[in-house]
Amino acid sequence: MRLVNRKPGRMAALSLGALPFVLLLIAYLVASGLRLAENPDDKLMPSFASIGAAIHQVAFTENPRSGEIVLWSDTWASLKRLGIALGASALIGLCLGILIGIVPYLRAALAPFITALSMIPPLAILPILFIVFGLDELSKVMLIVIGIAPFIVRDIALRVGELPAEQLIKAQTLGAGSWPLMLRVVLPQMWPRLIDALRLSLGAAWLFLIAAEAIASTDGLGYRIFLVRRYLSMDIILPYVVWITLLAFCMDYALRLLSRRLFPWAEAGARR
Repeated sequence: MRLVNRKPGRMAALSLGALPFVLLLIAYLVASGLRLAENPDDKLMPSFASIGAAIHQVAFTENPRSGEIVLWSDTWASLKRLGIALGASALIGLCLGILIGIVPYLRAALAPFITALSMIPPLAILPILFIVFGLDELSKVMLIVIGIAPFIVRDIALRVGELPAEQLIKAQTLGAGSWPLMLRVVLPQMWPRLIDALRLSLGAAWLFLIAAEAIASTDGLGYRIFLVRRYLSMDIILPYVVWITLLAFCMDYALRLLSRRLFPWAEAGARR
């Protein structure tokens, strides 16, 4: 049997998926042990005992000043910003993407502008956002929206353009006008595409969130990482990085599960 036709079983797939993480963990343990053997005060690669103590401090011990548990308050602040931005980006991307994809006049008028907007590095206009919207929550949310909404718009517009022309012609032959065509034929087929676009945008969304929080914020996961970096507190930075990665992975998995449950027809024939 050819290699491309051989598929691992469930347990083999789980084992292969876990293998890179195990190897990375072993590599860290070995490198950390070597560095600490040369210099017990080394902060670059702290021992697991130091990391465990730091996790206990930020995740299970109340801050004496605020009375809050730092990790959970930071997580809530970041997820709130990210959730608002993703919701706004999804709404903008779905509406504009369908309109640009199905209406030729709007495609001619807006497609070049959306393309140009998607080429602007969002971090380059971060100072402008702080000047226009201030240093509060709105500027952080706007950075994420400006960073990912144009890509979602373009992706949805492309997916609309890939719909079979015969399908649209048949709907119009049966008497469907422009709005019924968009709402009853195009929109139902775009929901799973929107979820896929959000999944692909999660990495960029987290990047913009961390950048905004690092520059101007008093809470959040990005703020905490850049706050403790001045003390070289790798025992806090590393758990925060792992926690952000885990949150992003869970969000991706939840979106994937949502797509499978609500739109099983979109999964037919897909290789994931």
